[in-house]
Amino acid sequence: MITIAPSERLTYRLLTADDAELLWELDQDPEVMKYITHGEISSREKIHTVFLPRMAQYHNPEKGWGLWGVFSKHDEDFLGWVLVRPMGFFSQQPTDTNNLELGWRFKRRYWGAGFATEAATAVLETLRSESSASQFSAIAMPENEGSINIMKKLGMQFVDQRVIDDVLGPITAVYFTMS
Repeated sequence: MITIAPSERLTYRLLTADDAELLWELDQDPEVMKYITHGEISSREKIHTVFLPRMAQYHNPEKGWGLWGVFSKHDEDFLGWVLVRPMGFFSQQPTDTNNLELGWRFKRRYWGAGFATEAATAVLETLRSESSASQFSAIAMPENEGSINIMKKLGMQFVDQRVIDDVLGPITAVYFTMS
């Protein structure tokens, strides 16, 4: 089983269905959800009927796939999560397990302090050394400058802009990757 070692300010653990309340709490800020659902917050029902079943489909502790909960070393507060799953997992195309998608969602009060970059870096560095993945990628809406900046800080390069077919609907996104 892959584990992520604590970084300077943060600790990590894979989230499970038992963390539904943390996931719901994170999704209650329209600004957090702006580039995901156009600001629509998640109901508890949606967390249980959509989000948790989707997470369960790619959750694989042995490979490090899932939602890595990010917690403060200082007070153990939940800051957000870093996603790891095969790129295109929910698409019609065969999943490429050598290309892992990274994503992140953090509470707004933690934006701008480098927590998402610190967490994504810790996850990326661990997966580089402990998984067989040869490529890491991320997507974001073109106007989501915060996420795009994290991609660049991780060393990812812009590939293109594309429409991603997701079970939740088509998403126009920029695609960044690194080998």
